[in-house]
Amino acid sequence: MSFLIHSGGNSGMVDEVIQSIQRQVKKEKYAQKLGLRLIKLEPGHAIVEMEPQEELTNIFGMTHGGAIFSLIDEAFEVSCNTHGTVAVALSMTITYHRASDQKSRLRAESVEIHRSAKTGTYEIKVTNEHNDLIASCTALAYRKKERLPFLAPPSPGTAPQSVSSTGGV
Repeated sequence: MSFLIHSGGNSGMVDEVIQSIQRQVKKEKYAQKLGLRLIKLEPGHAIVEMEPQEELTNIFGMTHGGAIFSLIDEAFEVSCNTHGTVAVALSMTITYHRASDQKSRLRAESVEIHRSAKTGTYEIKVTNEHNDLIASCTALAYRKKERLPFLAPPSPGTAPQSVSSTGGV
């Protein structure tokens, strides 16, 4: 896996956060079960892919909407936590635009469109290998003040900080 990182002047913190999230995703059993792969990760942005699996089809032979939701949620989860503090979903509004057959590899791209001290808004789009739009989502995250629990403790005498890439407050 390769990761692109843009630091905005906080490269040490960015590297630590990105690498820590990468390690956690590799251990995530649910993502493994669904065949989710983290392709790209940088502050406020993530790309996750899902390989086709017969076990993920609905009664019509199409990729199940729940599997597509899980793909969206994984991209959202990692992108909104790249700032080094815990962020959790408050709201997700999903629109399914077209059916995806069981042979299509799906890709979810999550992009941060706004971030404040307490919330972050993300747009997530799911496409197939032909770049057809399968689903889209607008998601809102609540940004807690606590550091990601899997980050190394801060050095003594340093203030907790969040990775900044968008100039948000």
